[in-house]
Amino acid sequence: MVARAQAAADTDVCVLVDAEIVLLPEIVNALDRFSKVDGDWFLVSLSRNVTDPRYQLADSGSHWVQADGKEVSFTELQEIPAEWSSSEGSDRGLIMAWNNPSSALHAGVLPSFLYGRGAQNWWLAHEVLSSEMRLFFDASSLVLGLYPESISAMQHVMASSKNGRLPSVSWEYGVNHHLAAVYGSYCCRSPARRFPMLHRVVKQSEDYMLSKVDTLVSSDFFISKQGNAHGVDSLRKKQNVSLSGYLHGCSSETSAPDLPYSLSMLLDLVADENGSVVLGVAGKSYRDMLMSWACRLRRLRVTNFLVCALDHETYEFSILQGLPVFRDPLSPTNVSFDDCHFGTKCFQQVTKVKSRIVLEILRLGYNVLLSDVDVYWFGNPMPLLYSLGLATFGAQSDEYNETGPINLPRRLNSGFYFARSDNATIIAMEMIVKHAASSGLSEQPSFYDVLCGENGTNRIGEDRCLEPNTNLTVVFLDRDLFPNGAYKGLWEKRDVRATCKELGCFIIHNNWINKRRKKVHRQMVSGLWDYDPTSRQCLQEWSAQNDGAIPFV
Repeated sequence: MVARAQAAADTDVCVLVDAEIVLLPEIVNALDRFSKVDGDWFLVSLSRNVTDPRYQLADSGSHWVQADGKEVSFTELQEIPAEWSSSEGSDRGLIMAWNNPSSALHAGVLPSFLYGRGAQNWWLAHEVLSSEMRLFFDASSLVLGLYPESISAMQHVMASSKNGRLPSVSWEYGVNHHLAAVYGSYCCRSPARRFPMLHRVVKQSEDYMLSKVDTLVSSDFFISKQGNAHGVDSLRKKQNVSLSGYLHGCSSETSAPDLPYSLSMLLDLVADENGSVVLGVAGKSYRDMLMSWACRLRRLRVTNFLVCALDHETYEFSILQGLPVFRDPLSPTNVSFDDCHFGTKCFQQVTKVKSRIVLEILRLGYNVLLSDVDVYWFGNPMPLLYSLGLATFGAQSDEYNETGPINLPRRLNSGFYFARSDNATIIAMEMIVKHAASSGLSEQPSFYDVLCGENGTNRIGEDRCLEPNTNLTVVFLDRDLFPNGAYKGLWEKRDVRATCKELGCFIIHNNWINKRRKKVHRQMVSGLWDYDPTSRQCLQEWSAQNDGAIPFV
């Protein structure tokens, strides 16, 4: 939202405010006065937290009334005691405004806050102050807005466990605090910088007056009606709210949060309305490809995904990238960085982790779409896969011949499949895991041999199998919609994206090619890459001018 505001070239002043805040007329006067200041500025104001039973919002929402129904004047609202403002550590009721959007707000690097929630507001305010690129004003005493606690308290309680702000004692709050410290100066004073100046704004008569909080000099300032800065000898002391305690009261050292999150807790957070999740599994050798995969899902608004980290390095990396991740303690420890491709012993070990994790998730009552991170998504296939029905297992076919059966022996690809949490699928997955554990091969042959029978004895027609013990139907997915890396030579096409669009592809698998470097190169040169490893940010091909619309990309 801030980036889109910064891209609005025709805007003089940007205001970022929570939807539940009731803005008062004073904000129009204040912003009009501040717009006359010569230079870049950033204004922050804590809204007054209305908890007094004397003041309630009228049913119409147009004005405030006392307990007896009498309308409350603007002057009375301004006199709400300071102790009724937002509690320390909360970003509720925070109003931020700045001018000249074409100029940078701060010199920091934006963290990938976990799940997009947490300490962003305080981080942004602190970075603007610390970067010393703009005049920083604390206008909390002006009472620019009211935060109606009586209206939003229940919403806050309900949202904090799912999609809202996070309580200060939560695991995610700690992670966000850690992210902010790693990526910027949040709660950390940098000795390399001059101590920043925070100007506190108060109102006296029709003038807006400023004093310097945490100042290195003794002079005070005020803004006259003409918007010019002048020195004054003193400032009448008034009871007001200050951000200085929030912005400079933190410890100089920020410790890492208490980790990890359990698998069951993550599943409860990310699963969609059908109880389905998308699972990606990756180790340190594929972490850039993991991020490109995750960035792509985010752009497609696929939010029900989670990551299984095969090693501690990938786990920590994923935490810092804001991914919902859990660590598999039974993963092999000797995962090679460059030599973990198809056919290697490393590959065999890693693939057997995937089926075991999928089985664990199925037993917890969730459906699983297992997608290798070298699978590029053009659209969300979940609705189509979910429509296959109960006791049906949908998997990608690895057959490369364009004609003939696609369910031939050993042509089931275990890098992209959808498994429902029903008895038939769970029993079949238990058989697969057991078969793979005693095999000297990867898990992929075990899928076919168990579900379709050795040499395809359980095949039905040209695109199905029927596992006889569980009556589980296996559907080999249409290759035009779910092509493998060798089908129709799609990866060799001049415009892979356009060709796949014509076919109606949901995904394309970057397989049938050995070596990690070759995979990454093929995906990058084809334009099917969504991550910049240098900045550790998702690539943004579409600007704010597209109004957030996502075309076929």
